[in-house]
Amino acid sequence: MKKQRHLLIGTLLMSVMGTMPALAQKYDVVINNGRVMDPETLYDDIANVGIRDGRIAEISKKPLKGAKTIDASGHIVAPGFIDTHFHWQTPIGYRVGLRDGMTSAIDFEAGCAGSFIAAWYEARAGVTQGNYGCAVSHELARSLVLDGRLSDEIYMRGPIAALEARKKSGWSVTRPNLEQGNAILEELDKGLQAGAPGIGSTVGYMREGVSSREMFEVQKVGARYGRPTGAHTRYTLGNDTTENNGAQELIANAIALGAPAIVLHFNNPGWRLAHETISRLQTQGFNIWGEVYPYAAGSTTVNASFLQPDSWIEQMGNRYEDTVQDPVTGKFYTLETFKADTASNPTKPIVVFKMPAEDTPKWLTLKGVTVASDALGAEPYFGPWDIPLEKIGNMHPRAAGTRGATIRLGREHNIPMMQLISVLSYNAAKHLGDTGLKAMQERGRIQKGMVADIVVFDPKRFTDNSTYSQGAAPSTGMKAVLVNGQVALRDDKVLPVFVGQPIRFEPEAKPRFQPISLEGWNAEFSTGMPDNFTGAFPKDGGK
Repeated sequence: MKKQRHLLIGTLLMSVMGTMPALAQKYDVVINNGRVMDPETLYDDIANVGIRDGRIAEISKKPLKGAKTIDASGHIVAPGFIDTHFHWQTPIGYRVGLRDGMTSAIDFEAGCAGSFIAAWYEARAGVTQGNYGCAVSHELARSLVLDGRLSDEIYMRGPIAALEARKKSGWSVTRPNLEQGNAILEELDKGLQAGAPGIGSTVGYMREGVSSREMFEVQKVGARYGRPTGAHTRYTLGNDTTENNGAQELIANAIALGAPAIVLHFNNPGWRLAHETISRLQTQGFNIWGEVYPYAAGSTTVNASFLQPDSWIEQMGNRYEDTVQDPVTGKFYTLETFKADTASNPTKPIVVFKMPAEDTPKWLTLKGVTVASDALGAEPYFGPWDIPLEKIGNMHPRAAGTRGATIRLGREHNIPMMQLISVLSYNAAKHLGDTGLKAMQERGRIQKGMVADIVVFDPKRFTDNSTYSQGAAPSTGMKAVLVNGQVALRDDKVLPVFVGQPIRFEPEAKPRFQPISLEGWNAEFSTGMPDNFTGAFPKDGGK
């Protein structure tokens, strides 16, 4: 009897031990039979992906089992799409982005007010469907110092705070004195100290007020942290000379300071030179990159300085009737209606047609670029995440369709899928990861151990549906979107899953701000310039 009992116990133990490997290999989510594509390693094969605890645990030819299973037969399994120029940082915006495969949204142009970076991130913890990030705003720092402080509630709107701040003009046209300039730079430092991934500058909207010295000092603040400055460059919109002059300012500053930089939406006149400049610098080891979006038209507010008659008509030779459209009515402006809207509603979003439509697929073939949406959004900006999309006001179609448009244009123009996935995901993750941003070092890739931000889409069917008349129409053909290992979208339906993580650096205990002064400059860059220096030589001949 005792021997039988020992045999029975031994049999049970063997049985339990025999099942342990199988139990250990059970995954939270399994994606089976998809074409798995990783832009970093160029892996491209039919395989199964096992996800456990928010990360990719296995990529295998062998069948995998999980608590949830996605059959990806005939679909592509790729890293989640990353948008580094996404202004619509609200529940509706994240939801619209998920329909388009966006798993991470960062704003590297308008940005958030530096003093509110920490609170902005805290407000999104546990209630955001995608990963979220915001650079610290050059524009809002100038607004705060030169036009006066707005309410905390406005600054908590993040990039959308600009719609209120732009109702005044000091932020755009005022040259600050030394004290004001240092206050602007200190506000930027506060945001970086709080973990902002970089600086966002709309210098192209502030070309009258921002001197070349100020722009250099702004990038210097970022350089102290090793973080990039993304800029709507000084002469955008402009011609093929001025556009590149603006890009060259940003790039030259970055090289001199040893800092990263992002040339935002350089898909404007002169784009080939801009891209060649950036590409040549990348081959020399500089962490400088550029972004494009797959649309011939851009979007901005009606009071943008470059759209005013003396610039848009007199200097650049454009006509409002051909180029500037009201997205709500669909009508193009005349000089009279443009002036009327500028006076009555200065921050009204408008659409600007500026480039030939046949150029859009060309931009998607460029080596090393990133695709971003520059999504402005529409009213109600802060409505509930599940608001019916037909109740959203009209907007530029890129907010809802940038990624679907990229895949569609690639399909129509035979652009390799690996290139498309690179520009939609990996390239942004690589450049930002190289700044030390851990959240991007482990995204943008389909590799074992990486965060499971994943898109599963039909390469023949995934497409944009948004148009200039129906800007909020969502993309279709997305089988699944996973954010941090959780299924956030299934068969084009967004699920009530709020697992977005912050894209930021760890906050630092001390600031790195260093005020600028004439004495400090002289000490570093001259051999002892006297205070009474009056010209090329001292008046007394040097005695």
